[in-house]
Amino acid sequence: MRGMLKAVLAGLVLCASPVALPMAVSPAFASTDLASAYNDNTDAAFRIGLQTRLAWTGDYVGTFDGRVGPQTLRAIRDFQARNGFSADGVMTDAFLKKVIAESDKARDALGFHLVRDDRTGVRFGLPGALVSPAGETEVGSIWRSADSGVEIETVRFHDEGYSLEGVFNVLSTQAENKTVSSSSLAGDAFTIRGQEDGRSFLIRFSGRDGDLRGFSVAWDKAHDGDVKPYTVVAENTFDPFSGEPRANDIGPMAKLFRSGRAEGVAFGEHEPAPQPQGPALAAPGFDSSGTGFVVSKDGWLLTNAHVAKSCKTVLVGDLGAASQVIVDEDHDLALVKVDAALGQPLPIISSKPRLGEDILALGFPLRSILADSLNVTRGNISSLMGLMNDANYLQISAPVQPGNSGGPLIDLAGRVVGVVTAKLNAVAVADLTGDIPQSINFAIRPDAAARFLTQHHVAFETADAKAALESVPDATAKVQESIYPVLCLGTK
Repeated sequence: MRGMLKAVLAGLVLCASPVALPMAVSPAFASTDLASAYNDNTDAAFRIGLQTRLAWTGDYVGTFDGRVGPQTLRAIRDFQARNGFSADGVMTDAFLKKVIAESDKARDALGFHLVRDDRTGVRFGLPGALVSPAGETEVGSIWRSADSGVEIETVRFHDEGYSLEGVFNVLSTQAENKTVSSSSLAGDAFTIRGQEDGRSFLIRFSGRDGDLRGFSVAWDKAHDGDVKPYTVVAENTFDPFSGEPRANDIGPMAKLFRSGRAEGVAFGEHEPAPQPQGPALAAPGFDSSGTGFVVSKDGWLLTNAHVAKSCKTVLVGDLGAASQVIVDEDHDLALVKVDAALGQPLPIISSKPRLGEDILALGFPLRSILADSLNVTRGNISSLMGLMNDANYLQISAPVQPGNSGGPLIDLAGRVVGVVTAKLNAVAVADLTGDIPQSINFAIRPDAAARFLTQHHVAFETADAKAALESVPDATAKVQESIYPVLCLGTK
């Protein structure tokens, strides 16, 4: 048996064409302890190759540990039964040739190859025939299929102070639209599988000296057949510390929209001029103003960092001064705490917004010029990426003005699908390209906002994925009591 199995080792492990195989294993061998026989008479590399190939055929879902046990034997027998062999666990010449052919077919159909992501330094298997690069986030890279049914993301946390156990606890928590089917934290790595908003997902992370690196795969039911086997192989071939991440490059367009945020006109990074030029426009008697909305039952509102940063006092409407302000300039988000009765928290969607979806931008723009009541504009989600393919942002067509910053972007069910944050610096783009852009505005994605809230232990509400869509007036009425002007008095 050992000679016969070693003869196909090259074909199994190196994924080459099958070599000529000798006579099949004697049937008498079936009466012995197959697992022990395989482990004692074959190389570990062969057994890992066998597990890898049976994973590609959809029969093996375990760790590629090079040990034949009940799970590997079950995979052998399942493959045999499905392909017309006697399901006795004995690997014959014909069985091995069939395994090689079927696994090659499945792997090659996906264009599977190992790549190193320069953004995070991880090395992992990518189904290149299924997904294409879809941009970068502030912590990694994204690949997505043409129909958006499959999304792969790499992640690296290294300066945030997160622990591996802390990230595991957050990601493995059940939620209204999220079910965790399996989770395992062992040593310096964890794996989580489950379903969220009708999509299956795999998350794999490893940590070393505070440097946490991982990847995730999410897919819809239509892709179960090809993606499920891929995830088993991807999980087992993941190499988190393959290399050092590259430094970010900043080009001319990126300078207009650094970290997804337009400079100057868009973000209140004021020039030394009488009138500020950002969305945090000054209201009478105040240095700047923006918008915030309620996200928790204990008094927290969410807004933009550029609205609340460097303020000696932050006022929330006529409710008085904020008792606490938490600012994250890197993600342009801020939390403002008010010790007063507020409207109901607005629920935040846990799924990805849909391209072309109808949305409403609500806020208090141009308070020094317009009425000081809530303003509503309507538009669509124009792109699921910000400028320079920044995956932390959405591009929207709803008109926004200085003062809209930090306001909620909602769908017609009243669910938060983003945080209004910027309009493109049209003058700067015109100087660069010779053309004036129109209706190009941006909002922070809901998942980025949710991560920020989770990081600061704010108990926000997750939106009902099945909530009915309503008219614009009804959707507005549902949320308007939870949206407030945020005013900056004095600067530090």
